[in-house]
Amino acid sequence: MNNTNTVNFAISKDKEDPLECFKEEFYIGDKIYLDGNSLGLLSRRAERSLMDVFNTWKEYGIDGWLKGDHPWFFMAQELGEKLAPLVGANGNEVLVTGSTTVNIHQLVSTFYKPTATRYKILADDATFPSDIYALKSQLQLKGYDPTDSLIRIESIHGMLVEDEIIENMNDDVSLIFLPSVLYRSGQILDMKRLTEEAHKRGITIGFDLCHSIGAIPHYLNEWDVDFAVWCNYKHINGGPGAVGGLYVNQKHFGQEPGLAGWFSSRKDVQFDMKHELEVDVDAGAYEIGTPHVLSMAPLLGALEIFNEVGINQIRKKSLALTNYLIELIESELQTYHFRIASPLDESKRGAHILLEHEHAASICKALKSHRIIPDFRAPNFIRIGPVALYNSFYDIWKTVDTLKNIMEEEQYKTFENTRDIIG
Repeated sequence: MNNTNTVNFAISKDKEDPLECFKEEFYIGDKIYLDGNSLGLLSRRAERSLMDVFNTWKEYGIDGWLKGDHPWFFMAQELGEKLAPLVGANGNEVLVTGSTTVNIHQLVSTFYKPTATRYKILADDATFPSDIYALKSQLQLKGYDPTDSLIRIESIHGMLVEDEIIENMNDDVSLIFLPSVLYRSGQILDMKRLTEEAHKRGITIGFDLCHSIGAIPHYLNEWDVDFAVWCNYKHINGGPGAVGGLYVNQKHFGQEPGLAGWFSSRKDVQFDMKHELEVDVDAGAYEIGTPHVLSMAPLLGALEIFNEVGINQIRKKSLALTNYLIELIESELQTYHFRIASPLDESKRGAHILLEHEHAASICKALKSHRIIPDFRAPNFIRIGPVALYNSFYDIWKTVDTLKNIMEEEQYKTFENTRDIIG
């Protein structure tokens, strides 16, 4: 047996890990939690910042909008500045607001400007369904039939071929909207290259960063990306229903937002209550309504950890964990008909591994019976998403060892091979 397959090897790797101490920041309990790419765990700092905002409400009432350590009126901008290093942007280009889907509607309605000859939107068939629903909705609102005007690049075994995306950047394409990391396979798209190719053809391009934010470095400003959206409840650990985020390149400042509301206003004149909107001078223009303060509050604490650790250290450990996972799967589970459906090249892979198996749903249930929490995706996929801040090499070893026992003893056969309502 290769010594990397032993529990002692995993434990020794954890002792060398500079991020191991951050595991104590999170409420994990007696489980091995490998679903951080769907919902991150609660940290003590996020809990504290939520209670701090509760106490501001308790102490100040309505004056909490301008008083306390984190005045609510400016919280969206404050959090935007804290998030900016994770996406490679200036602080005034990032805003915490809305949800992913609402922000897609906001920015597509702003940047999708069809003409008689250039009216199509280019997307892909492997993206998250909500993105497609929003794009179809925006096309219909503009009077276009999505069956003609929405181009979806076909994936091959869950992967997209970037050359094919570029080949479809035709003269009739007005806007491109793609995922940074595919939510199933974990494939990373080359955002820099795709942005350059889109701009060569005069096409506006944006990205959905839901499965990359907090897991890989981004350089949106340097790459000249036009816009981006994301959620903050996965790798960022902002909590269920955490308020989302958006990025707008500063070159677009001054535009009217597609969806305007009173928080789209310049903050110094917002309470003049005029019926003529004076649009905010930066990403604040894309805020619509009153911010969801209590759903934003945990991000204040959650982002402290990211700014302390740095995204490069997170990415380094994330790759080490997924590489170790791949190594163990290939050496220990090769006889049980698992197929790794994620890129083996780490430069092309995000922070999770997709496993294909005909009994995926029942295997997930068997893992959960052992207090190991993966994620099931129909029709027959298991996502394993180790998070650098709170997962260990031991977690990876234990998961594969448990999987091996489940398969050897056919424990999965005691569970129905059907998904629950969520997964």
